[in-house]
Amino acid sequence: MNILVVDDESVIRDGLARILEGDSFTVDTAKSGHVAIEHLQQKEFDLIITDLKMPGMSGFEVLAAVKTLQPDTPVIMITGFATVETAVDAMKNGTVDYIVKPFTPEQILEKVRLALEQKKNTVEDLYVKKEIDCHHGFDQFIGDSREMQKVYRRIMQVAATDSTVLITGESGTGKELAARAIHKNSPRRDLPFVAVDCTALAENLLESELFGHVKGSFTGAMQTKMGLFMVADGGTLFLDEVSNISLATQAKLLRALQERQVTPIGGTQPVSFNIHLVAATNRNLKSMVSEGTFREDLYFRLNIIPLDLPPLRERKGDIPLLVRHFMNKFMEEVGKDLRGISPEAMQFLENYSYPGNVRELVNTLERAVVLAEGDVIQKENLELGDSAETELCTGFDGFVPTSAEALKEMKRHIRDRSVENVEKAFVINALKRSNWNISRAAEETGMLRPNFQTMLKRLGISVKDYFGK
Repeated sequence: MNILVVDDESVIRDGLARILEGDSFTVDTAKSGHVAIEHLQQKEFDLIITDLKMPGMSGFEVLAAVKTLQPDTPVIMITGFATVETAVDAMKNGTVDYIVKPFTPEQILEKVRLALEQKKNTVEDLYVKKEIDCHHGFDQFIGDSREMQKVYRRIMQVAATDSTVLITGESGTGKELAARAIHKNSPRRDLPFVAVDCTALAENLLESELFGHVKGSFTGAMQTKMGLFMVADGGTLFLDEVSNISLATQAKLLRALQERQVTPIGGTQPVSFNIHLVAATNRNLKSMVSEGTFREDLYFRLNIIPLDLPPLRERKGDIPLLVRHFMNKFMEEVGKDLRGISPEAMQFLENYSYPGNVRELVNTLERAVVLAEGDVIQKENLELGDSAETELCTGFDGFVPTSAEALKEMKRHIRDRSVENVEKAFVINALKRSNWNISRAAEETGMLRPNFQTMLKRLGISVKDYFGK
């Protein structure tokens, strides 16, 4: 039996470990709630014993994380204050028992054995209660691979809670789809879902968008504006690409999440909010913390429940399902009746590396359906070419990696460059179709003009330079 002991006092932590190990239990210890969550993400436990009062993260917050990450694992709460209110609160929040300091070894062992016996006799199963048909997909996701089944289960687990979720994954893996699926399957489904692209707004605008501002608080503030924390009140707030927020705004975001209040720019009175926060990033926040570009305390606050979306190259068994689904979708949209896809084209799609992930596959299939001249999609209709595969197989600019770390870095560089090339082709093509009018190009592609301009700036594209080419 594996038991996790969480307490900020080393004397209590070590004492409990000795008592439990002396009775043949396997014990892991954590000196804080944040460390406990890291343990919960890596290992299954039969029982959690946690202190109630701890700096940074309370026992009740640890309990909430347990109920999401390992919902069938019982929790015993340690408290230094034996009151009826404490006992009621502990039981109301889902603990199976509580114990008051100081305690004897016999008291601890008795409560542990009782909790484990209760767990053994419990016939409830989370996945029976939350039974879902994931054979062909879930919500807007398509795929029945083992990797995607894990994603679907995690979405159902976190949707029922208010625990903060951090979605990670490469560009094009469907991070916003996952956030919307969490909202759609939550008790907040009838309340607002508000998505914020943290890369699309300048720093001063992002702060105003999130927290709001008072009329006259800065140049251009012609009227009072409600921040998106308040727009999403009662619902779900999705912060996409949260890694792009500056350190200054990170500090304000952390304070807002800790206090559950925001103060608009130029305002003096904080306003309370009630949201389910979901954040997403395609970067490694832990590495950014080590580099000093992302706050460690904010990382811990966001990474309560991690949800990692696998790249398409790691779930290639889903490609035939995805091809069939999107072929049917685009045939209906363009009014074509195709019999299917040639074996050669399908083999190419199954062997391709997809630096742009599902988004790249979807764009490829739309292009193929439009360009197909017969009643079957051929390999040449895909217009993917062999360059990306050749590059991945032979190295980058003639360089062949000699270590696992060098290989990892090279692959990341190739993916980033491939995605950038797709983005460049996307915006230039949109501008050409719109006679180089940025507003029309943004509207035609379904983007806001500021977001389209931000993409142009990031890619180093000037309409003046490209016009007439």
